[in-house]
Amino acid sequence: MSGANHPEQERQPYAPTPRPGGRSARVRADVVTATLAEVAEKGYDGLTVEAVATRSGVHKATLYRRWGGVDGLVADALTASADQPWPLPDTGDLRQDLRRITQEVFSVFTDPDLGPTPTALISAAQRSDAGAAALHAFFTARHRQAAEVAERAVARGELPAGTDGAEVVRAATAPLYYRLFVTGEPLDARTAERAADAAALAARAGLFTSALAAEEAHAKPNTTTPQGN
Repeated sequence: MSGANHPEQERQPYAPTPRPGGRSARVRADVVTATLAEVAEKGYDGLTVEAVATRSGVHKATLYRRWGGVDGLVADALTASADQPWPLPDTGDLRQDLRRITQEVFSVFTDPDLGPTPTALISAAQRSDAGAAALHAFFTARHRQAAEVAERAVARGELPAGTDGAEVVRAATAPLYYRLFVTGEPLDARTAERAADAAALAARAGLFTSALAAEEAHAKPNTTTPQGN
C-alpha cells in the first residue's frame, strides 16, 4: 500500500507528533474535522491536501510540514478517533455487554448520517502504509479497552481464569466488520446480536483462554480465603 494516487504525500512521511495543546490543538482539531468531511464526501481517491486546507482554514504548507500529505492526514484522523472516550457497558452479564458493543457497531455503521464517515475513513486507511498502521493501532487500542467487559466476567466467575478479553471482543465484532468491509453482505441487528452471543458462548467454553495466563491466575494467592490459625 503506497498511496500512489497521491504523489504529494511523498514530500514528507507522516510521523505522529506529541499531542499538542492550545492553538496547536485547535489547528489539529480543525484539520481532523476537515479530513473526515473530505474523505466522507470524496473518498481516498478524491482527498487532497488543498481541499483539506481550504475547508480547515489551515495553510497547505502547514499541512505538508506537519502531516506530510493525505496519508498522514488519514492516519492522524484515526489517531484522533482512538483518543475519543468510549464508555463501556457494565450490565453484570457478559452476553449483554457484548450485545451492547456489537449493537453500537451496527448502529454507527448503518446510520445514514453517521455511517459514511467511519466507513470512508477505514476504507481510506487501507490504501496506505501509514493509514493501515494507524488503523491497526486504533483497533488494538479499542480491543484492549473493551477487554474490560471480559475481565469483569472473569472476576465474577462467569469466565475461566486466563481468558483473553481482547480476543473475546474481536470474536464478537469480527463478523460485523467482515460483512461491512469484505463481503458487503447486509448487516442487521439480529446478526450483531448473534455475533455477541456466539462470542460469549465460546468464551464461557474456554476457547479464548491462554494456558499461561490461566496458570499465572491459579498461582496467585487467594486473598479472599480465611487463613487457618
